[in-house]
Amino acid sequence: MSTHTTPGAVDHASAAPGGARTLVAGVDSSTQSCKVVVRDAATGELVRSGSAKHPEGTEVHPDAWWDAFCEASAAAGGLTGDAGVAALGVGGQQHGMVLLDADGEVLRPALLWNDTRSASSAADLVAELGAEAWARATGSVLVASITATKLRWVADHEPELVDRIAAVALPHDWLTWRIAGYGPVSQDLEPDLAALVTDRSDASGTGYFDASGDDGRGAYRYDLLALALRVDESVARQIVLPRVLGPAQDGGHADPAHAGRVVDGTTVGAVLAPGAGDNAAAALALGMRAGDVTVSLGTSGVVSAVADRPSADASGLVNGFADATGRYLLLGVTLNASRVLDAACRMLGVDHDGLSRLALAAPAGADGLVLLPYLEGERTPNLPDATGSVHGLRLATATPEHLARAAVEGMLCGLADGLDALVRQGVDVQRVRLVGGAARSEAVRHVAPSVLGRPVEVPPAGEYVADGAARQAAWVLAGGDEPPSWGAASAGTVTFEAEPAPHVRHEYAHVRDAAFPSLRS
Repeated sequence: MSTHTTPGAVDHASAAPGGARTLVAGVDSSTQSCKVVVRDAATGELVRSGSAKHPEGTEVHPDAWWDAFCEASAAAGGLTGDAGVAALGVGGQQHGMVLLDADGEVLRPALLWNDTRSASSAADLVAELGAEAWARATGSVLVASITATKLRWVADHEPELVDRIAAVALPHDWLTWRIAGYGPVSQDLEPDLAALVTDRSDASGTGYFDASGDDGRGAYRYDLLALALRVDESVARQIVLPRVLGPAQDGGHADPAHAGRVVDGTTVGAVLAPGAGDNAAAALALGMRAGDVTVSLGTSGVVSAVADRPSADASGLVNGFADATGRYLLLGVTLNASRVLDAACRMLGVDHDGLSRLALAAPAGADGLVLLPYLEGERTPNLPDATGSVHGLRLATATPEHLARAAVEGMLCGLADGLDALVRQGVDVQRVRLVGGAARSEAVRHVAPSVLGRPVEVPPAGEYVADGAARQAAWVLAGGDEPPSWGAASAGTVTFEAEPAPHVRHEYAHVRDAAFPSLRS
């Protein structure tokens, strides 16, 4: 077995040898792919980047994330030696459950956030403790996405694994651990579980972490971990949970073979940033402040706002997570965003540009055609077993244009409901920004202001999760109370405005509530 040795301390703020600029790397290990960006630590200038695909599905062995990271790093020109970086941060998909045994071996493929098999487990846990108690304890009412529910599913369906669980990690925790050179005995690596690290933002999505505990530093709730696993709290306390780092705290060093720079002729491992959950990393890249709301349209749809105080929404519509700066990040999350448009493209036999042209050729409200976009169940509202449906189909609305418009509006109405929930939690909306893959759609850009009822700013397309992780890495190098400024966040932003179309949301709500009477307020 090889022995992992952490390099000695280095001056984080020092420039690269020979007067060369200091580089940092940001990693986005998302549901669908791994993206790596390399940026100038001082200015944020993009130097190079690379990406690699992840397997499809809601259950994935973490080794696939490692393979994709290595491929994406190579595509980005490498992260070590002459192409090396001084620091690295990982942003990752939240909630995914990684179970490790004492030898660092993965006990079963990771269950991802969008795996809904634990929906009944979530319902059981909420019933056992109560929605209000969960919201007060962790900021969120449990749904199938959250890690604790997946642990309960394992306890009930694969109980033989429970006694073998030595550590529970999240995707970004596990990948950071592997970059540091640790891993399973079977791969001749050192399985030091105590070296696992995380941050407040990702830990706050587990269902067993109080982000406001320990004077705002956050604290694990082993009683809730025990409840999830159906074990005594004394047993739960024997399970290793990743050490929670502060916003700019040094998380150790990468194995020089994976990420590092040459210092005095020797490659020294890159400093590891705490990392962050994907939404918190994107918020850091965007420089979100109080009053900013970001609508992110990726695999999932997310409406987020930064807050100075935690929230506890017993309705479950708003998740009160932590952000990557020591504050809080309030989220409304849907399972169905860009994939709704992908599905519409497949049904209509067009690409995304063609879908936009069709949607913009139909009137607002699509003459009463409404698409409920619950194609993979739904998280907000909590409808894990729901399916999508189309309502109001008549001869006049049975056109490609109407269906395309209904798909765009249906996706956006779900996010508009999330925005309303944030406002009910006290968010004073000053501006709305639209990001993510679906934000490139011309139809989405033009329809969003009418559905959301507000002007929408669209910044230049970017890899915001990876960029946020890179900015965090630069922050660790520079130190200080705030992350380094990398130029105006508004540069290149385009604002879209449209007359509000309240009838669109009214008809959507009518159809939604008729289909799911439990949602009626």
